[in-house]
Amino acid sequence: MGFLDGLIGNATEVSLEDVQEELAPILGDNERIERAFKVIRDMYIFTTGRLLLIDKQGVTGKKVDYLSLPYGSIKAFSVETAGHFDLDSELTLHVSGLHEPITKELKKGSDVVGIQKLLANKVL
Repeated sequence: MGFLDGLIGNATEVSLEDVQEELAPILGDNERIERAFKVIRDMYIFTTGRLLLIDKQGVTGKKVDYLSLPYGSIKAFSVETAGHFDLDSELTLHVSGLHEPITKELKKGSDVVGIQKLLANKVL
């Protein structure tokens, strides 16, 4: 991931091995990571049972907010692909219990079709 991409809020996909060890203590016994994206220090992780949004806070990043969204709570989703002038893709999730949708930016070249298929298999 380029530093500039992180600064402007674009997420890039990261290696599963890079995050598996870090998240092992909070994953369920039979839970596996299927896709992982990172924006500077924050991550969003697609597992076999949930979408995990990780927000590292403060200067040191020691304070961490973990938001677990079971796939069953995702009521609708949309994936907007990149265009000629808008180079970023966008993922929007409508979650029961939340008034506002959750929106995440994806760097051009991210596998938005794969993300859409993963969500279709988990949510529908």
